[in-house]
Amino acid sequence: MTLITTLRPITDDDDTFLYHLYASTREDELAVLDWTPQQKEAFLVMQFKAQHTFYMQEFAGSSFDIIEHNGQPIGRLYVDHRPDEIRIIDIALLPEFRGRGIGSRYLTGIQQESCQRGLPVRIHVESNNPAMRLYQRLGFRKIDTNGVYWLMEWQPGDG
Repeated sequence: MTLITTLRPITDDDDTFLYHLYASTREDELAVLDWTPQQKEAFLVMQFKAQHTFYMQEFAGSSFDIIEHNGQPIGRLYVDHRPDEIRIIDIALLPEFRGRGIGSRYLTGIQQESCQRGLPVRIHVESNNPAMRLYQRLGFRKIDTNGVYWLMEWQPGDG
């Protein structure tokens, strides 16, 4: 059964959800560390604030949206519509909503926009990110690397 989702712009009231979502994306990485729950929490709070501040400053004017299902936030989609590309800043879903086709639908929608505008779609992805399979399945290919991050690209006409 396909879940119906909608997008809406983030607000200051979303900070708690956005932190929870961010923390859920780091669970596997932190599980192997010999840190106390308090140390992990302090680290996550610091990293979330740094990432959120960077996104808001570096990508001012971009679309920062919450993905909702039945009025409840379940993810985020941040997209920068540049003159020369469509840059997916971030897409993330709560664990219980991953692998259900939601990310694919939003990504293919961005690909359709890319075709209409004649622009490539690009995203930075950690090389060990499980979503890498999704990007590759949708036709994204690695065009550059910066440490642990791959710059992935999809061009109109790639399929």
